Amino acid sequence: GCLILSDELNHTSLVLGARLSGATIRIFKHNNMQNLEKLLRDAVIGGQPRIHREWKKILILVEGIYSMEGSIVRLPEIIALKKKYKAYLYLDEAHSIGAVGPTGRGVVEYFGLNPADIDVMMGTFTKSFGAMGGYIGGKKDLVDYLRTHSHSALYAASMSPPVTEQIIRVMKCILARNGTGQQRIHQLVEKTRYFRHRLRELGFIIYGNEDSPVVPVLLYMPGKVGAFARHMLEKKIGVVVVGFPATPISEARARFCISAAHTKKMLDLVRIL
Repeated sequence: GCLILSDELNHTSLVLGARLSGATIRIFKHNNMQNLEKLLRDAVIGGQPRIHREWKKILILVEGIYSMEGSIVRLPEIIALKKKYKAYLYLDEAHSIGAVGPTGRGVVEYFGLNPADIDVMMGTFTKSFGAMGGYIGGKKDLVDYLRTHSHSALYAASMSPPVTEQIIRVMKCILARNGTGQQRIHQLVEKTRYFRHRLRELGFIIYGNEDSPVVPVLLYMPGKVGAFARHMLEKKIGVVVVGFPATPISEARARFCISAAHTKKMLDLVRIL
């Protein structure tokens, strides 16, 4: 018996993966360290239900940047709890890789932490990399096991050469020794903060961390979602609108994703919202 402790706002793909694992799943409140520690403590003391044997493994499942909230995981505290209770940590960097940290290496770098403290580090090539597919990082034994036992590794086709080349080029750009990558990350941080500041000036209620390039703007009424999306399309502004069941029924929202390529002139179009 294994136990997964999952943040309540984890992406559906993580939730489905956790269910398919066959492990017992318990949910902790979003970024709430007191609630997570209580679940960890109860799991260590009480063990498995009915038989009370200790859990074989306890895995904490979190995202780097939460796609609907724009919030950044409280990673230093989670790592401290992980070590205290001898648990494992799975980190989904889908929205944070290439977006945060001094050189774009994600939330681990953003907090100045040691990547070795993350047991399973996952990310996608569909966001910052503009390609497809994803990656899993971990100890050699783990990666070798996935290569030989994972259905998606064994029975799926490999990436096409153009997609692979796209990923390599983006990685070279992010890691460029001439400072190009760092410059773009710095621009992204500046533009993210500028855009969030402009929205607040205009009286909008926004969620998320100040450094998160995922910027959710609250619309509240589900009936506004379709009209807002059409209005944005007419103004040639790319935006994702989200409502129930992806969000609580009274918290429909529009999600803006900021890029280093955006100009201040583009970001100032927010005044037409």
